[in-house]
Amino acid sequence: MDRTGPQDAEQADLLSTLEVIEAQPLATRAEAYEGLHESLARRLESGPAGLPTHP
Repeated sequence: MDRTGPQDAEQADLLSTLEVIEAQPLATRAEAYEGLHESLARRLESGPAGLPTHP
């Protein structure tokens, strides 16, 4: 069974992003983690993708 759906791709993208961040110097890493946090927070606040919202 093939399990390479959109969620798997998003997880792979996140892991790749984390690997890039970890390879940076500490000061740069802190800024990159802050940006990643803001990006993920915006995604969470926007709600589930493709699902109807409840009033």
